[in-house]
Amino acid sequence: MIEFSLTKEQEEIKAKYRDFSDRWIVPNRLKYDQLAEFPWSVVKAAYDEGIMNGPMSTEFGGHSHSLLDGALASEELGAGCVGIGICIDANTLALTPLYIAANETLQKKWFGRINEEKGVAAYCLTEPNAGSDVQGIKTSAIKKGDKYIINGHKRFITNAEVSSFLTVFALTDPEKGSRSLTAFLVPSDTPGIEFKPRLNKMGQKASVQNEIIFTDVEVPAENMIGDEGYGFIIAMKTFDRTRTGVAALSVGNARAAFETAKEWSKNRKQFGKPIAANQAIGFMLADMATKIETARLITWYAAWAYDHDKSKLNKLSAMSKLYASDIGMEVTTDAVQAMGGDGYTWEFMVEKMMRDAKLCQIYEGTNQVQRLVISKAILKEQ
Repeated sequence: MIEFSLTKEQEEIKAKYRDFSDRWIVPNRLKYDQLAEFPWSVVKAAYDEGIMNGPMSTEFGGHSHSLLDGALASEELGAGCVGIGICIDANTLALTPLYIAANETLQKKWFGRINEEKGVAAYCLTEPNAGSDVQGIKTSAIKKGDKYIINGHKRFITNAEVSSFLTVFALTDPEKGSRSLTAFLVPSDTPGIEFKPRLNKMGQKASVQNEIIFTDVEVPAENMIGDEGYGFIIAMKTFDRTRTGVAALSVGNARAAFETAKEWSKNRKQFGKPIAANQAIGFMLADMATKIETARLITWYAAWAYDHDKSKLNKLSAMSKLYASDIGMEVTTDAVQAMGGDGYTWEFMVEKMMRDAKLCQIYEGTNQVQRLVISKAILKEQ
């Protein structure tokens, strides 16, 4: 039997995250967008109120959220501000390799530390010449005694300069290429790590991204996450878990833009009646609402599939990220258009939502790469 209703516990998750977003994110979103500063006050509050690291187990400071639970939470964060929301969700991205592949000793030590510090971690995969193409990674981690020596260059790393530790993907045998890709946990204060100035961006300005240079960075062998050569598998399994989060953030952002445009158009009068009564605007609102509902459904389905049926998770997670982030861009653009000059100002925030939406089509694999993932998956199907 197909069932679309949420459990009592899931409704409580939605309410909890919406309440947090209304109290902490919405009042601060314009400030952090204008300052382009990491929202430490919001992140600390998120730890205090049990918002951080929801998909992690309770043993590691989380709430053992299913992926569907996480999608419900991320939508509410995105409705408040995608830029602030990704500061929280990107921490989950960085912690996921530790959660799914590290040994118990490494897990207890570093989950304990990051929860005690109320800190964040950073996921270090992308390089100047290796974004979605993981096989192009050049950063190396050469074993020397009981340590690995890391040299390389990472780029577009979210939470980098504010992180407690880095989840770094590097080649242990450059001649073998991506077959030797391995994940390491690297404390951010390790000698030899240089954080370049944060990147200036069009949107999601509360979230910080940096380039990182690794020069003879020594990492204990015990900090290896999983086994040598399993980095590619860990990275892909991580994305299978986290892409629905990006999709949900996009749905939340689109929802907020739609609701703003709807209320504005009900109150704005032209030619003696609210502009929402004109088909030109009314039909735009109808299309926006339909797109949001369909994006939410594919996101929920992809998350549910991960929780129940792993056979299609790669394809569905890519579909959800692709479709929801494209819809997020379309809906926020339409909200700006529907509201005319007001939509283009800071006052109503939809111009910010539009700027924020764009990056969701790019990070965690561009939407062109999502189409590649989907096409490969459907061509393998019998």
